[in-house]
Amino acid sequence: MIYIRAAVYEKCADRKKSWGITVKKTAKAAFAVLILLSFVLSAVSCGGKRKFSRTDVTVFDTETVITGYDTSEKSFNEKADAVTELLREYHKLYDIYNEYEGQNNLMTVNLCAGKEPVKVDERIIDLIEFSKEMYVLTDGKTNIAMGSVTAIWHEYREAGVALPSAEELLRAEHHTDIENIICDREKDTVYLADPEMSLDVGAVAKGYAAEKAAQMIEEKGWTNIALSVGGNIRTVGAKGDGTPWITGIQNPDLSSKEAVALSVSLENLSCVTSGSYQRYYELDGVRYHHIIDPETLFPENRYLSVSVVCADSGKADALSTA
Repeated sequence: MIYIRAAVYEKCADRKKSWGITVKKTAKAAFAVLILLSFVLSAVSCGGKRKFSRTDVTVFDTETVITGYDTSEKSFNEKADAVTELLREYHKLYDIYNEYEGQNNLMTVNLCAGKEPVKVDERIIDLIEFSKEMYVLTDGKTNIAMGSVTAIWHEYREAGVALPSAEELLRAEHHTDIENIICDREKDTVYLADPEMSLDVGAVAKGYAAEKAAQMIEEKGWTNIALSVGGNIRTVGAKGDGTPWITGIQNPDLSSKEAVALSVSLENLSCVTSGSYQRYYELDGVRYHHIIDPETLFPENRYLSVSVVCADSGKADALSTA
């Protein structure tokens, strides 16, 4: 089961509606940002452990915060170094805007669309296969093959002066068939069969990488650690005193005096929020954000913020986008 809480602001009224929905299969909505209320830079003694925190801005072009309770700063830093290094590896592998010397990544795959299979790290194939599962789970709402469409919106959003035409978007839509992503496990290759298609893993990559980092932490036997990867929260264990971590979900109404819309307790859980109020541009009083509905090829504006709480951070990321 996945628990979703959406904060919806009506266009014709000032009052806010919020509710909880239990969903077995799909989640339909849109997005927001998280603040882990437990993230404090001061070290606090707690059951023989102290609290430490580190911030990094080199992963997935966003802010990553690692917080943990540990017996010493040295011990915490060793763990934080390992987590940061792993996240940087995933960042390079899943980057669609930059290539890295001596490594094939998703940008390489996109550049070779329709030309030849690309030999890749198996973690790229892992992400693609996970994304195909999320495509089925969300009835096609989360589709990493939408790159040809999202690239158009990215270009127009950067310029901020016009909207893409329906004709331009419909032409791009012809190149979004997820079945044209062909993975070969034996050869460790990925091939995009359509030369005009491209991958965009923005809906899943951060949450998926956070989940893999959490799994590494668990495998090493570490605990009392919380990760925030661009607002994708994943906790391993409780806090040092045994109480759950508390995550604050940012109020999507940025004009409100209430900065936090909802607080959630987490222990060995993730909380991911997708929101329409940070990456967008406005034309004639209408806001066009970065999450695109694959049915209309336009941003969906019914919701400002959707948060998903579940065990798997990658799944939470895909569902909050859906």
